[in-house]
Amino acid sequence: MEVGGQVFSEAIRRRIAGVVAAQPSLSRRQLARQVCGWLDWRSPDGRLQEMAARKALLTLHRRGHVPLPPARDRRPGLARDRPPPLVQTVTGALAALGQVELVWVEKAGSAAAQMWTGLMAHHHPLGAGPLCGAQVRYLIVSERHGLLGAMAFSSAAWRLAARDRFIGWDEATRRANLGSVVNQSRFLIAPSVSVPHLASHVLALAARRLPGDWQARYGIRPVLLETFVDPGRFSGTCYRAANWQKVGTTRGRGRQDRARTARLSRKAIYLYPLHRRWRPRLCGAPSQAVTQPPAAPPADWAEAELGGAVLGDRRLRRRLLTLARARYAKPTAALPQACGSRAATKAAYRFLAHPRTTMQTLLAPHIAATISRAADYPVVLAVADTTGLNYTAHPDTDGLGPIGTTSLGPTGLWLHDTMAFTPDGLPLGLVDVQVWARDPKAHGQRALREHRAVADKESQKWLTGLAAVSRAKTQAPAVTWVSVADAEADLYALFVQALGQKDGPALLIRARHNRATVPTLAPLREHLAAQPVAGIQELSVPRQGQRAARQARLAIRYAPVRLKAPKRSGAHAPPLALWVIAARELDAPADGTAALDWLLLTTLPVTSFAGACEKLSWYTRRWGIEVYHRTLKSGCRIEERQLGTAQRLTACLAIDLVVAWRILHLTYLGRAHPEVPCTAYFEEAQWQALVAFVHRDATAAQGPPPPLRTAVRLVAGLGGFLGRKGDGEPGAQTLWRGLQRLDDITLAWRAFGPNAHDPTVPSDRRYG
Repeated sequence: MEVGGQVFSEAIRRRIAGVVAAQPSLSRRQLARQVCGWLDWRSPDGRLQEMAARKALLTLHRRGHVPLPPARDRRPGLARDRPPPLVQTVTGALAALGQVELVWVEKAGSAAAQMWTGLMAHHHPLGAGPLCGAQVRYLIVSERHGLLGAMAFSSAAWRLAARDRFIGWDEATRRANLGSVVNQSRFLIAPSVSVPHLASHVLALAARRLPGDWQARYGIRPVLLETFVDPGRFSGTCYRAANWQKVGTTRGRGRQDRARTARLSRKAIYLYPLHRRWRPRLCGAPSQAVTQPPAAPPADWAEAELGGAVLGDRRLRRRLLTLARARYAKPTAALPQACGSRAATKAAYRFLAHPRTTMQTLLAPHIAATISRAADYPVVLAVADTTGLNYTAHPDTDGLGPIGTTSLGPTGLWLHDTMAFTPDGLPLGLVDVQVWARDPKAHGQRALREHRAVADKESQKWLTGLAAVSRAKTQAPAVTWVSVADAEADLYALFVQALGQKDGPALLIRARHNRATVPTLAPLREHLAAQPVAGIQELSVPRQGQRAARQARLAIRYAPVRLKAPKRSGAHAPPLALWVIAARELDAPADGTAALDWLLLTTLPVTSFAGACEKLSWYTRRWGIEVYHRTLKSGCRIEERQLGTAQRLTACLAIDLVVAWRILHLTYLGRAHPEVPCTAYFEEAQWQALVAFVHRDATAAQGPPPPLRTAVRLVAGLGGFLGRKGDGEPGAQTLWRGLQRLDDITLAWRAFGPNAHDPTVPSDRRYG
């Protein structure tokens, strides 16, 4: 039986009944915590989902499936029995208040919490609560007059017809994304305070403050706020002044109208977006969403990686798999050439333009498959990087933005993705993908970046990516997840987010800022230079452009450090307790090649030279995502797509991302597991056609299948790989070309080989 997204088996229900019978004094809260522990029911940041469990238990209790302890008296009148907190009489202009700020009420029993409860109990029409689900409460305070009021945010309403229509939600999408909507459930300016524009000013403060606080507490960054205004009491002027939008009215039933008999006042629904791309984010299927599993075991790679996409229509799913197989068969071809016919091309364009085929919806099953593969390894490196996709050659494409240093320069999209690698370099698949277009009107604001919150900058991509890795950690908790990134990710907020998560992913970031260490305030680089050399480590540096590969000798130093927070983080921002590894190349090449000089920051303890070398080798796997991006651009030629709109481009990009990963995976799999039979990756007709063609002998295909490494090298040979002594293993580029030739060779083998038949289509459904 599934309730609240969790399956309550008969054994779990009997266990609940046994605990309730054995512990009569157990509270419902305590029982919910135990159930969360049994089911490993946690939020994206790793916390127990107590409130969701309490709601699920109450639902089961009402249906007669489990007993519950008696509900305890909350004594709702207690707060009203106490005198209200003192609020001064304040009038005049907004500027006369001085700085107005929101004070987060973090602890339930604190003095701030008692003030909040007293204000609401005495002055708000709905009283102090209880509030529903997740919640964040604030006091509104003036530096000159003290307490002015209070507000609270809590979980969004489960269903709102007007809101859901405005967003574009169906039932499945609403269930998947409701956690990104937050309800302003209380807002109070004390009756003794009468200051024009104060309410709209406070609403603006809350819109900037809440997303970070909500993410810090619950691990989800909201993208939309909602609230209800009773027209019998209020006109909603402050919300309209703060740019909230009225989208309709409620039906007057309330949250608890299970019998559908309530007749409450109909309230106006107001919404406020917290992100400029709020609708695509709310209408897509997030990576943590449960995907739709195929009814039968997957027939091929396309079904395994994409077959679980929740598209709401079997025809869309079939078109997705057909298009994915076509893209894999001819990755460098234009869409009409890959599809093979005018009808198939028109169907592909319709599919890519469909509102349900968002990037996140299409990639959700692949991300789930990635996490499943990652569960087989003790350590997984989640490598993140950003690259620009240049579509300047197609200026008529709608929805693009600048990707250069000027607003009149090249246009396109930005891609930020996170790929999981094993420490040996085997790419397991994508964990997170973000795509966006910069606003041309906002171009040139780099000079103001120090005065803007991280959530208002593109730097938020790193925090969003880390949250995705955190979700992967909850689904594969036995794996040590390490988020790896270059110097662009050296953000104080990112380290704070990582350090604030218990049992969350670790960070391994190349340092960009020479921060001051605590307590000496010595710069980080100088502090590390004063540490003794722990040892010398040799590192293989891959070829870069015209520069040949080389072996670099690195002097390794490491130490624990406490780094001072940036000034803009506030006077009370805590220092970062991290470990730092310094690696500087000795005897750099005489041809002018810059010596390697890395400074790595990590949340993982580094207590030995071997441990430092291990983290250093992990960081070198960051090169893998750069190879992936080159494969994506050169192999898939994604920058040559002519699809008319950014929406179609991103939908097509989702498929190409998986296709490019598959080629990269095959490239490394042949190196990591060379003796595995090639049938692990190639169909029977494919490897038989390959062997027969290379040896120019049809009888050669009658023997056993060759090992995977041999098959990979044969395919690469079709693409131009010579296999000379100094050539090493084949790369993704030659595999691209070889696989395209193998497609035609296999087609001929099926048509004219020993088991020939008359095919009615170019390839069967298991192609690829």
